[in-house]
Amino acid sequence: MTERMTWPEIAKAYPNQWVGLTDVERDPDNYSTIKSAVVLYANRSKDDLLLEQVQTNGKMIARYTNPNAIFQLGVLG
Repeated sequence: MTERMTWPEIAKAYPNQWVGLTDVERDPDNYSTIKSAVVLYANRSKDDLLLEQVQTNGKMIARYTNPNAIFQLGVLG
């Protein structure tokens, strides 16, 4: 899991699950919209990904691939 994928490709490859993303390219007009990213983790619990996110100082983000809603874990600061 090291190649860059668009958000629709990620959602199709990992449907309805939490994914850990890095090297995220966001839409400049809508920061919450991910254009593409590299998938580091898939099929992990949101708690596991939150811990990983904290340990990487926010260099990895977690997002749920539900096409009907956006769920993103926040970073503790």
